[in-house]
Order: sequence, then C-alpha cells, then structure tokens
Amino acid sequence: MNAAWTAVLAIGLATVLIKGAGPVVLGDRPLPGWLQGPLDHLAPALLAALVATAVLEREGRLVIDARLVGLGLAGVAIALRAPILVVVVVAAVGAALTRALA
Repeated sequence: MNAAWTAVLAIGLATVLIKGAGPVVLGDRPLPGWLQGPLDHLAPALLAALVATAVLEREGRLVIDARLVGLGLAGVAIALRAPILVVVVVAAVGAALTRALA
C-alpha cells in the first residue's frame, strides 16, 4: 500500500472517530452557542479551500489558467442564483473558450 492510500485510510478513520465523538460526549444536549457558529461555517470553508486548491495548484505551484476563469464565472452564476446545471455549463464553456482563445 502506498503513502496516498495510507493517508486516505488514516483520514477516513479520523473522520469516523471525530463524528462518533460528538454523540458520545454530548449525548442529547445541544452544542454551546459559541461553538455552533464556527461549526456552521466549517464545511463551506473547507469546500471552498478544496475547490481553490484544485483550481489554482498544479505540481505544488500556483497556476493561473482557464480553470480560474471557469471558477470565476461559476461564482458569478451562483451569485445570480442560477440553477446548478447552468452554473456548471457556464463554468465549462467559459473555461473552454478561454483555452481556445489563449
């Protein structure tokens, strides 16, 4: 087993342990207010970081290319409350046009 699969298994196990710790520690009690706020924003922040890393990183370096244009156009479409299918199509067409013209 290589290092990547070892990391995947370790992260998966850590996720299961963390998710299981909440009900064990808290039981039926609600989370304190000071903790609930940051936890509500954790998933969107992690998703944004993963998307930005996937779009802007190549071989350990910062890369600005057509994928960034697609991401920006997707952000605009989301801000305009477009359906998800429209967001994907706008991003794909924008990135493809940028690659074709570059």
